[in-house]
Amino acid sequence: MSMFCYQCQETAKGTGCTIKGVCGKTENVANLQDLLIYTLKGISIYAVQARAMNIVRPDVDKFIMESLFSTITNANFDRSRFVDRIQEGLTLREMLKQEIIKAGGTIPANLNDAAIWSAPADDFEKKAVAVGVLATENEDVRSLRELLTYGLKGIAAYAEHAYTLEHKEAGIFAFIEKALAATLDDSLAAGDLVGLVLEAGKYGVDVMALLDTANTTTYGNPELTKVNIGVRNNPAILISGHDLKDLEELLIQTQGSGVDVYTHGEMLPAHYYPAFKKYDNFVGNYGNAWYKQDKEFDSFNGPVFLTTNCLVPPKESYKDRVYTTGVVGFEGVKHIADREDGKAKDFSALIAHAKSCPAPTEIETGEIIGGFAHNQVLALADKVVAAVKSGAIKRFFVMAGCDGRMKSRDYYADFAKALPQDTIILTAGCAKYKYNKLNLGDIGGIPRVLDAGQCNDSYSLAVIALKLKEVFGLEDINQLPISYNIAWYEQKAVIVLLALLHLGVKNIHLGPTLPGFLSPNVVKVLVENFGIAGITNVEDDVKMFMA
Repeated sequence: MSMFCYQCQETAKGTGCTIKGVCGKTENVANLQDLLIYTLKGISIYAVQARAMNIVRPDVDKFIMESLFSTITNANFDRSRFVDRIQEGLTLREMLKQEIIKAGGTIPANLNDAAIWSAPADDFEKKAVAVGVLATENEDVRSLRELLTYGLKGIAAYAEHAYTLEHKEAGIFAFIEKALAATLDDSLAAGDLVGLVLEAGKYGVDVMALLDTANTTTYGNPELTKVNIGVRNNPAILISGHDLKDLEELLIQTQGSGVDVYTHGEMLPAHYYPAFKKYDNFVGNYGNAWYKQDKEFDSFNGPVFLTTNCLVPPKESYKDRVYTTGVVGFEGVKHIADREDGKAKDFSALIAHAKSCPAPTEIETGEIIGGFAHNQVLALADKVVAAVKSGAIKRFFVMAGCDGRMKSRDYYADFAKALPQDTIILTAGCAKYKYNKLNLGDIGGIPRVLDAGQCNDSYSLAVIALKLKEVFGLEDINQLPISYNIAWYEQKAVIVLLALLHLGVKNIHLGPTLPGFLSPNVVKVLVENFGIAGITNVEDDVKMFMA
């Protein structure tokens, strides 16, 4: 096979992409991503030793974090960017090694190849073939190593969002490096790896709490907000992804320019933050989840700005209007450089491009309601608790996670429609696009769909659950009338799942299919210890959850 990747839900046949990624990445990009991960593991061997000697290199921490993020599904498709990252990684690895030696440390003689390999760039792809996912022959060990690695990718993504807002925690970086190094340790048995996977869940909670603090201290607590989904007759920029700092700087630079700004996909929840409401050119949300961008970017007419992952390989009809930044990349697409010396990114080219384009073509009208992160919901706590005690609310359904293009995902829209009128949906992430525009009504003024925000705001749903547990005087979070029916797509959803397991949540249903990277024995462990299950059909699942 020319490649092997099974990190996302849409992997070919549910077992692995072997010719080209369903996401659109080519075999050489897939293989170079494998080699980059392998290089990060080698760097991490030295980073763990360096930390034990009180040597901490912020540039190494940042490089590992950003590199992990760059390999998440739908983030970067640019072969040259991965070649550059691997070369930079090899240089950093050698610098860290020399710093250890200079400080009196001894480099072990039997180091793993990941810590010592080197090759010219022309040979990178040849090297990559030998160090990919299938290099681990034992299926269960491979499954656990990959589950851990994908969890680390999710941690890194959330850590990067917080880092951009100048919030970071050394313990998170230390765990990432310890865990990466551990995936090379053949002396670790399956049980040891299970322990590391569960520990990743702990750091998943930590990093989402860190990001929540970063976002709310910078932009205020999300609040109940009605978001326009129509358009105005001005040229405009469409911003997608998750990076709120990029949005802030774009709004500042477009003020008074005559250019409007709309959100797409996972950027929708930016409208819930008080700090962004002062911008009169911040118009609303255009379109739906990430996978519909091939049609919606066409009709938007203006430039589209991708700040994080969720990029679909652009069509020629709008490719010249796509701009990327940060870890995002696609060959032939314009890229906006990172910040330098504390200055804002320069969006002048993006704004000038927008001025030359017609206004967006309207594809829908109306409003959608969101902003139900933990602070807003807890402000309504008395009302919610009273509704539960009176029987007006019988059950909450956590339907956070990801949307995707598979027809089987229509299950989630049908499931939302089929739920009894005395139930509430708690959501976060782009999974909400399956039901956030449905007229599902309210319960005593409480909307039946409570959108907490982006995928990382699944943390808010955990905070809400823990608060309800306290209010009702329960000993176990699983005694609450809350069911978990979560859709997943990529690696940030993996760390959300591990975070929920760390918090003690059991009986989570995961769909539309269970991950292809879970071996039968690993699935058995998750089922027996945590009650993890898949989905069946709407009618039977609603009956099962409501029983």
